Amino acid sequence: MDMLMVAIAPLAALLGLVGAAYFAVNVMGKPKGTERMREIAQAISEGAMAYMSRQFRTIAPFAVLLALIFAFALPDGPAVAAAFLFGAISSALAAYIGMALAVRANVRAAQAAESGLNSALQVAIRGGAVTGLAVVGLGLLGVSVLYYLVGASQLLIYVGYGVGASLISLFARVGGGIYTKAADVGADLVGKVEKDIPEDDPRNPAVIADNVGDNVGDCAGMGADLFESYVVTMVASVLLAATPAVFALYGMAGVAFPLLLGAVGVLSSIVGVFFVRTGEDGDAMGALYKGLTASSWIAFVLIGFLAWAVFGSFQFFIAADVGLATTLLLIRITEYYTAREKPPVISIAKASMSGAGTNVITGLAVGFKSTLYPTLVICAAIAVSYAVGGLYGIAVAAMGMLASTGLMIAIDSYGPITDNAGGIAEMAKMSKRAREVTDALDAVGNTTKATTKGFAIGGAAVSALTLLAAYAEETNISAINILQPNALIGLFIGALLPFVFSGFTMEAVGKAAFEMVKEVRRQFHETPGIMTGKAKPDYARCVDISTRSALRELLVPGLMAICVPLAVGLLFGPVALGGMLIGAIMTGFLLAIMLCTAGAAWDNAKKYIEMGNFGSKGSEAHKAAVIGDTFGDPAKDTSGPALNALIKVLNTVSLIFAGVIVAHSLHLLG
Repeated sequence: MDMLMVAIAPLAALLGLVGAAYFAVNVMGKPKGTERMREIAQAISEGAMAYMSRQFRTIAPFAVLLALIFAFALPDGPAVAAAFLFGAISSALAAYIGMALAVRANVRAAQAAESGLNSALQVAIRGGAVTGLAVVGLGLLGVSVLYYLVGASQLLIYVGYGVGASLISLFARVGGGIYTKAADVGADLVGKVEKDIPEDDPRNPAVIADNVGDNVGDCAGMGADLFESYVVTMVASVLLAATPAVFALYGMAGVAFPLLLGAVGVLSSIVGVFFVRTGEDGDAMGALYKGLTASSWIAFVLIGFLAWAVFGSFQFFIAADVGLATTLLLIRITEYYTAREKPPVISIAKASMSGAGTNVITGLAVGFKSTLYPTLVICAAIAVSYAVGGLYGIAVAAMGMLASTGLMIAIDSYGPITDNAGGIAEMAKMSKRAREVTDALDAVGNTTKATTKGFAIGGAAVSALTLLAAYAEETNISAINILQPNALIGLFIGALLPFVFSGFTMEAVGKAAFEMVKEVRRQFHETPGIMTGKAKPDYARCVDISTRSALRELLVPGLMAICVPLAVGLLFGPVALGGMLIGAIMTGFLLAIMLCTAGAAWDNAKKYIEMGNFGSKGSEAHKAAVIGDTFGDPAKDTSGPALNALIKVLNTVSLIFAGVIVAHSLHLLG
């Protein structure tokens, strides 16, 4: 029975990969449109794949160095190093597969828009499903393979796999975020504000870089981010179940249940994709929610069946359902604060009528207030799941929360696919009908990208708490006394890190955007024929600027996430490091919500004005809203999402070096 339970996970993982292949073949069979459409799509594809290739070449030496450190500094070092590289390659592969399909789905979605809303919606969501199913399939398969090779007791080998996934996630989020926002800010400030041309006008030299950035930031970045959350939560859950205290209560059933929840997530995500459909004049957002609702109900039923079959009770059915409910609540809360027709966004749009200053002030207020309800939801989830099953109950709730990961990534990747489709429709001068369809899908995509970020932030926080519990078990910490100076120092350093990290990433976007703005202005100035359509912009130059800037700026934040926990632990001891992790989780979670929500609200406030409200395009209110959106861009697409990866990397690095810190810390303050 034990082996049968565990065997379900790799079979479900393979089914997920088969599902990804099915949707990929389905999308690739769709027509690609005119020669001009194919030419634009090819430029986007080449830019995206070239960036990913250069990013992996930049990260590779760093990953090899870290693997060598693991091999010689840790017990079972070679096996840990191998697991680390396995995790890094799996994460990179999931991101690469998803983005490779996304940059091919965009032109097919644009062409399908000629046939109507549902036709284009099907291409976009199935293109996104390739990313989602590749992530959960590879993640579940990787943990299952480790289980079959080493069992559930080799903590460092599992954590090595998680650190590998974390490393790629951090660099993908930071690098992709810098890339996409450098291009976006440059395109907006010069194209929209100075030249008064549309967002996807082919005359804008930064337009291809902007479309490339949507893919490397939102598609590859989100894929790597949630691959990490999925993997490290499953790893931490298995490790907690294997500790003597938990194993004595639940035995092998406790170890197998997180893997079974992963299998449920794969199955429910595949079925959910088929429920995403609407009429040709229907509601795309409603169709996406229909798929998510169907997926959640399927997961609900299967989890109940498995909980009874595995434990003979519904104890952990409740804990897992707490996670499912948390996901749905976070999505609805984020939608309220970021959707165009909701009061928070309208308030920002209205404030734009008196200038950029009031736009920014109102946006900040919306962002700060948006932290309230997600925090209460997470607190309630922790309280209920802990009451049901202690720390292991929290881990089960985290896995329940991530049961929708495959479909959530599909919905997120839908965003850049439809955004690119709209750009292609604009640049290729497609029919009015097609552009209306792509505009409608893109408008929904802006909201879904915001809501999936809310899900990712909540998932990161609960994942980090699960890792923190595993760290406490490994270092034998039963409590942290904040009146002790070492714990207090750790708390302050941990609380500080997300702010300093965000400062570095925000500054990196500013530097890269400055270069982009100079280049776009130069091209308009030196080649006047661009504005009249007689000369073609140098798109490749702008793509190169975004690429070089992203790769140059991503190393410092990455090194910070790895070096700071080691320094705190070795200088002040494991209790101080535990305090640091708590501080980073608390402020990182809140700051990520604030930045992502405010940024999305600024973006949709601009789009609300562009719909004909408060002065429409070209008005002073619109110009003020563009400035607010420019400030919000790095907040929602660079600094905010990168905090998810930061708090998980801090925890995985601390966990893998826990034994070294316990043995060799200087304990400067006792």
